[in-house]
Amino acid sequence: MKRLFGTDGIRGVAGVSPLDRPTARRFGAALAAVLAKATGAPARVVLGRDTRESGPWLRDEVAAGLAHRGAEAVDAGIITTPGLARATSASRFDGGVMISASHNPFGDNGLKVFGPDGTKLPDEMEKEIEDRILDPATVAPPGVQVPVREDGALLESYVRFLEGALPDQRLSGLRVLLDCANGSAARIAPEVFRFQGARVDVIGASPDGRNINLRCGSLHLELLATTLRSGGCDIGIAFDGDSDRCLAVDRNGRTLDGDHILYFAARALKREGRLRGDIVVATVMSNLWLEIKLREEGIRILRAPVGDKYVYERMVAEDASLGGEQSGHIIFRDRAKTGDGILTGLLLLDFLRNEDRSLEEILDGLAPFPQVLVNVKVREKPDLLRHPVIGPAVSRVEAAMNGRGRVLLRYSGTEPLARVMVEGADAERVHRHALELAEVIRRELGA
Repeated sequence: MKRLFGTDGIRGVAGVSPLDRPTARRFGAALAAVLAKATGAPARVVLGRDTRESGPWLRDEVAAGLAHRGAEAVDAGIITTPGLARATSASRFDGGVMISASHNPFGDNGLKVFGPDGTKLPDEMEKEIEDRILDPATVAPPGVQVPVREDGALLESYVRFLEGALPDQRLSGLRVLLDCANGSAARIAPEVFRFQGARVDVIGASPDGRNINLRCGSLHLELLATTLRSGGCDIGIAFDGDSDRCLAVDRNGRTLDGDHILYFAARALKREGRLRGDIVVATVMSNLWLEIKLREEGIRILRAPVGDKYVYERMVAEDASLGGEQSGHIIFRDRAKTGDGILTGLLLLDFLRNEDRSLEEILDGLAPFPQVLVNVKVREKPDLLRHPVIGPAVSRVEAAMNGRGRVLLRYSGTEPLARVMVEGADAERVHRHALELAEVIRRELGA
């Protein structure tokens, strides 16, 4: 069981353990040691960050820890997480560290680690880094700062990659509203969409270190929806703070989540003969409507645990070309190895231009199944389905739903929580069953 790494790196309040200065420095030293062990030589590591005010000092502490163990750090500056991942592999670094807490408020931050191939590290390697951080023998003396060489060409190369994602001026005639979450996409996304010929209006593109994700971005779509309903734009695209996810909003203010984007992408890629195996990798959280609708198109869904790194691992195992999460991490494996919000937005608009009906007409025919999620604080984490009381309770609910729904129980990777998800055709029954199972878990395991 990992103690520092969650499903997407180390995350917490900036300045508070495990994201205080000493631990960030020890993280750098631990990462340098693990990478040197793998390569047999001192590591070269690229560092990137989003727009949070804590990013620069976290970069400095990580760089100092790396230098203490003989590693070299190069600063890519403010960049998206997929941009950092691409820089790691394209420029032949031994590792990459993205300093970001994604969609969290500005006071949080995080450390996402990438291997030399631009993918997130496997669990066992994260565990090795974690063990070294927690080992008293890992020393990274405070107070010694090292200069970090900046390389602006890394960001420029990423922007050129995005500009080449579609044929030139592919989006001519479209008027797009972008919400850049006051984060990493603010300088990049408007430039790229304009390069493709779109008329671009922008909100959430004035980062000040403290307004990242503040009432904007992919978790706060209200302003985007309100602006779209007022007319003028064809579609809205929203990114999160580090732009590894993308959601969209139609002219009526309705949300397109990751499931909707997977639906449009899968249909388009299948028509083009580029959906290998006619399969899509989603997570256990993707709504049942997506599975049913894609089945009608001759496309099969395979499910992975929550976390885009687990989606990617299953995509590799199954040789799938498309995968993603309901939250908006979409992976086009023939183009990138991680979710890329800007790339996803570009491709989504291209897919929609080739549909024979308007986006609004298609959404009218898609009805997500009611889905209820309840969190229960627990004191321990035994196997839920093997539990002598909880397991049979789940079986009873599944039998009562008679094939028209599903139950998912899982634990949080970073908190003492059991998550109960029930999904089905009948909203009232789904809600009732979710509360019933939550109460059973609370009685048996509640803190």
